[in-house]
Amino acid sequence: MTIRKLAIANFAALSFAALSSPAKADEVYGGVYVHAVDTPFTFDTQEGGADLQVGYRFDGIEALAIIGSPEPYFFASANSDGDTNFAGVGLSWKAEIGPIYLRPGLGLVIHDAPSFRVNTETGFRTDLGSRVLFEPELAIGTQLNDRLSIEASWVHISNAQLFNRDQNPGIDAMGIRLNYRL
Repeated sequence: MTIRKLAIANFAALSFAALSSPAKADEVYGGVYVHAVDTPFTFDTQEGGADLQVGYRFDGIEALAIIGSPEPYFFASANSDGDTNFAGVGLSWKAEIGPIYLRPGLGLVIHDAPSFRVNTETGFRTDLGSRVLFEPELAIGTQLNDRLSIEASWVHISNAQLFNRDQNPGIDAMGIRLNYRL
């Protein structure tokens, strides 16, 4: 199954779960992102388009209260231009600061980008270096009502030169996501 098909299947499952029965998850979320934003953390991968991301965030793990009761999540991201799609799992924390909150997260993703790619203009490799990547993210958001919140979000995928010391261009995506508490 391709990652694009996995993203569609995840979206369908999340939609069904949200509409059909009480779920054990804390919230479902979806968002639209600009793909391959140029930041100091990435090199030009010659990718573009928009990403549609959908995810499922569980209630915090009380047994891990000593580190802030992180909330496990899984998500999928499909690219509109047929560039890199990815899906992953991770942990996020929510730190409320008055009417806004910060949500840092850390996860792992798998992706479908080419395993070898070279920028023909510069001669630099632009593949991501390994099939499994780290996925740090950071969001700032606010509650709109008891069930809805909105976040501005940054998602970075990269091998952090741990899985491949020679290659690490990374991809940054920035966008907006809407969260719905179940």
